[in-house]
Amino acid sequence: MPRIEQPDDVQRADAIVVGGGHNGLIAAAYLARAGLQTVLVEARSEVGGCASTVTDLGARFNICNCDHSMIRAMPLLDELDLKEHGLTYLESEISAVHSSYEPNNSWVFRHHVEEHLDTLAKTHPAWVESYRKYLEDALPVARLVIEMARTAPSTGKFLQRVGSLKGRGARRLLEWSKKSALDVYESYFDDWRIWMPAVVTGPTVWGVHPSMPGTGLAGALYATKHLIRTGRPEGGSGALTDAIHRSFVAAGGQTLTSAQVVRLETYDQHVTGVSLADGRRIDSRCVLVSSNPQKIFTEWLNDPSLADVTTIKRWKMHPDHDGYESKLDLVIDGLPVYKFEDRLRQVVGDSDLHSPTTVISPTPSDLDEAHQRRSVGEVASRPSLLINIPTNLDRSMQLDASEHVLSLEVLFTPYTHNWASTSEPERWLEILDSLCEPGTLRVKRWRSMTPDRYENEFFMPRGHTPAYAGSPLATLRGKPADLTRHRGPLQGLHLAGAAAFPGAGIFGGAGRNAAMRVLRDR
Repeated sequence: MPRIEQPDDVQRADAIVVGGGHNGLIAAAYLARAGLQTVLVEARSEVGGCASTVTDLGARFNICNCDHSMIRAMPLLDELDLKEHGLTYLESEISAVHSSYEPNNSWVFRHHVEEHLDTLAKTHPAWVESYRKYLEDALPVARLVIEMARTAPSTGKFLQRVGSLKGRGARRLLEWSKKSALDVYESYFDDWRIWMPAVVTGPTVWGVHPSMPGTGLAGALYATKHLIRTGRPEGGSGALTDAIHRSFVAAGGQTLTSAQVVRLETYDQHVTGVSLADGRRIDSRCVLVSSNPQKIFTEWLNDPSLADVTTIKRWKMHPDHDGYESKLDLVIDGLPVYKFEDRLRQVVGDSDLHSPTTVISPTPSDLDEAHQRRSVGEVASRPSLLINIPTNLDRSMQLDASEHVLSLEVLFTPYTHNWASTSEPERWLEILDSLCEPGTLRVKRWRSMTPDRYENEFFMPRGHTPAYAGSPLATLRGKPADLTRHRGPLQGLHLAGAAAFPGAGIFGGAGRNAAMRVLRDR
């Protein structure tokens, strides 16, 4: 990890970036490389946020899922010279393994379409023709979604892109954006086992039911994975944020860690800087916030008269959202043998089934139960699971060559659950063991990361990560402007992070878009 500078008396900067997650780092790097004296302020003792890789229990763990997809389609990898700053991506032969609590119907996802269809024809031949039809419709939509995400949204650019595609995908994109994910997938597939993995990694990760109108663009998920290959940074997910931080520092940027912003300083509806919990103040006419934007307007404003500004009123009325994701990090002796392996080996041979993420999907009724139990602070009997063993693909993450790291993500695990006295993490460990052949999951050490820990250790209110939820049409129209155009309601205030377009996950578009807005507005 690059050395983090700790300036003792930063009084003035051209730009302040609050929040050192990957979007904040990206924005800060662009601003510094454009010649702005930029200060990055991070509440934690190190940068990286949920994209970090940390050392604990004598092992290296990724804070969140280690798979990177959409960010690999972003121009920022080249624009910030991240390869020169040490970023390398590793790819597994198989992109994902899709299974359930009944492992006999497992199947694999391959990046290349024809290879994927060839394998699908061996495991589930009845699905092949419907999958071809799905791709015929979904690929143009996915290409358009990627193009929108690569650039700051504008109606003019969208229409230009539609013209270049001769309209292919544009009408369907707008149609799907109004529908539910369930509507889209069930129009192509009559077996839930083929579409539920996309629901798990789409609407379930977003925290919503797939029957909710407006979730339909999750229907492009498989198509997107055929266009952008899933990869993992060598050294762990945090290798991405380390490389971005090196790019930032190389351009003259300064980083303040263990520095909590407590007030946004303003004058006459213009930002003038920020004040920190230790009494320091940094003055700047540009403040870019890459954290929960609601906190700005409910806790940080120094001028009570601003409460009448319409946008600020809207933010104050936003309900609080609860976190719903948890993760077990395990240090294991050797590799487990999954119960689905024997059947899949007949199709994929010696292909690596341990490096790609394994999605364990619930049945539709189990998913309904999960949403019902979440509403009362309880966890479903059969939750959605994501399993990966990052050390099998990336041996540089091993601190002990005889040990592997296994990560188990569990959805939904509501913040309101009594985490102080729960036995849920032990139950998830039992579920994981039940998915493996007896005696093959040999756990040496483990820890649980639950919403209360994300709140306390990562400064995520109620353990929740905001996510951008606007429709493509609203985005193109610039509504709301603070999240789609990255301009806050105060002069000099800019918003990035997971709540802003294009949204959550290891994406980076929001950080890049916000930085471009700052530079255009100067």
